[in-house]
Amino acid sequence: MWAVGALAFYALLQLLWPAPPGVLVQGMVVGGLTALIAFGISLIYRANRIVNFAQGDLGAAPAAFAVLLIVGPGWPFPLAVLAGIVAAVALGALLERLVIRRFFRAPRLILTVATIGLAQILAGVGVVLPRAFDLTVPPQSYPSPFDFGITIHPITFSGNDLLAMLVIPAAIVGLVAFLRYTSMGIAVRASADSADRATLLGIPVQRVHLVVWVVAAVLSTVALILRAGIIGLPIGQVLGPGVLLRALAACVIGRMERLGVIFVAAVALGVVEMSIVWDTGRSVLVDPILFVVVLGALLLQRRQVMSRVQAAAASTWQAAKEVRPVPTELAHLPEVRTARRLVLAALGAVLLVLPLVLNEAHTNLAAAVFIFGIVAVSLVVLTGWAGQISLGQVAFLGIGAAVGGYVTSVWGVDLSLAVVAAGLAGMVAAVLIGIPALHIRGLYLAVTTLAFALFTSSFLLNPDFMGWLPGGRIHRNPLFGRIAIDTDTRYYYLCLLALGLTILAVRGIRRSRTGRALIGTRENELASQSYGIDAVRAKLTAFAISGFIAAAAGALFVHHQETLGRSAYMPEESLRVFTMVVIGGLGSIPGALLGATFVQSLDWFRGLFPAGLRPLVAFLGSGAGLLVVLMVAPSGLGGGLYWIRDRFLRAVATRRGLLVPSLVADQRDDGEPPPAVLTGAGPSGGDSRVGGSGHTGEGP
Repeated sequence: MWAVGALAFYALLQLLWPAPPGVLVQGMVVGGLTALIAFGISLIYRANRIVNFAQGDLGAAPAAFAVLLIVGPGWPFPLAVLAGIVAAVALGALLERLVIRRFFRAPRLILTVATIGLAQILAGVGVVLPRAFDLTVPPQSYPSPFDFGITIHPITFSGNDLLAMLVIPAAIVGLVAFLRYTSMGIAVRASADSADRATLLGIPVQRVHLVVWVVAAVLSTVALILRAGIIGLPIGQVLGPGVLLRALAACVIGRMERLGVIFVAAVALGVVEMSIVWDTGRSVLVDPILFVVVLGALLLQRRQVMSRVQAAAASTWQAAKEVRPVPTELAHLPEVRTARRLVLAALGAVLLVLPLVLNEAHTNLAAAVFIFGIVAVSLVVLTGWAGQISLGQVAFLGIGAAVGGYVTSVWGVDLSLAVVAAGLAGMVAAVLIGIPALHIRGLYLAVTTLAFALFTSSFLLNPDFMGWLPGGRIHRNPLFGRIAIDTDTRYYYLCLLALGLTILAVRGIRRSRTGRALIGTRENELASQSYGIDAVRAKLTAFAISGFIAAAAGALFVHHQETLGRSAYMPEESLRVFTMVVIGGLGSIPGALLGATFVQSLDWFRGLFPAGLRPLVAFLGSGAGLLVVLMVAPSGLGGGLYWIRDRFLRAVATRRGLLVPSLVADQRDDGEPPPAVLTGAGPSGGDSRVGGSGHTGEGP
């Protein structure tokens, strides 16, 4: 069976991208190194049910340490590699104890975003390491430990290549033996399905997780040390989504559990990549073809009925904490309504007068914050309400920017119509990406959207392939032919208006049957279908709305920048957008906007802070600051706003002698005695359930 599949794969490869045997072997070696990284991703996913975005950088820092020992002080190769592995063991254990264990009970999305912060920290370690060895130019490779080579037409494989050919299978055999024949390996496999059940059976789950992170760090370190000798090691840089996506693709093809399938998939992807580069001479074609391969492989997989454990794991990727609305007992009280109006009026006043106190450059940046706030709102609809994880939202922003810039600069269309045209283009693209969501869910959909982001930035927005893309300066022509928007201040107010209209529209959608259908499908798809909700239509609707909003923001953004580049639409920016929304709070519009403002302002407005506070601002904007924010506010920054709101509501309820069921539990947690009087709440009698009133609202 495997032999037939290998022959069919070889025949197809020679038909599409013919390559000589040496190139195929080179692809197998590169794919084998990717497989080691993928094994670490798989192990951590099975232990913590997260995607570890720091997996590559988890091994990059120890690998850089080993390479520096070889090139700097001139340590013998075996001794330097041993030092790198020891550093990997220490690093994996340290991160698990200090960071991962702190998020043991946190939502999986929070912990996943925390690994993005870890990746930034580890990349920073890579920058500092060469300075410790007094090296101004960090080495990226090292000489072969032995002088031996072999030629397989047309590639000559050096000692480093042959070393990788020996170490990769040895590492795989060692990993399999560890998982199957050691007591700790059996405990790892046993706790992968259910940590709670494993704990009841006496398995030390936290110790198991510690071992998993250590093993993952060692696998990544070994892979990157070998990779440094063959391809090179980018010291001081985050191993971007390109490398990570190849490992993730292999993992999802193997359903995160089948190590044999993961290895075969990683090797096959490596062979395909090398064959494409050899046949076409254009490495940029790898990303779009990789997207098609990943999408096709996932769609062709037979859909399996999930067990309760698997369903629970998938739900951790879909869960977004809903914001408790203002209880009906208090919503219509004069002081509550007045407080809400005062807060909104104060916020509106600040935003209106802000350009009067900022210079033109900072006003321009403030307008960009509004645009990214619109993108954040689009993620609330798709991920927060519909439960569809998107790690490629900036791709829709880029598509909208390309279309919006084209129709105004080439066709001379008004910006208002360009925004609509861009939104429609984003809607079509989002629905096309959403169709696989009918078959793929959770992590698998997240990987698909990340692949789409890489495909968009490298191919769809590449003028070498898309000759119609607008070039040169994109002018801000008067809106409706009358309203000038040429200055940064005027464009600021346009972006502010666009954000306000987006919020009003999305709030209206949330209160409609469509919004309730999205929430119902996310919470329980089967139960929602029993009430007549079309789950397929609900999911595609969420993608369509989200894609329209993000792409419309792209039309605004390209005119804000007055040019269409590619750097603003890279996959790293999609991860950044996803991070800022999770930090703010996926379940609410104000939380997402707060997260967008927080993350972007720390980066763009650092110079406005007093000199004494700038180091703190720089820290909060770093990966370490991101982790601190997540540890302090696991429910997001928006959770702090709603905590303040609930304190005010409890004070109002106490003063009026009202017992509000949805606030009683919180009152007792604060050590305050509950009010002695219980009143009804209108004709419905109020909501007697502790913890919520059964619907969702936004705002204070």
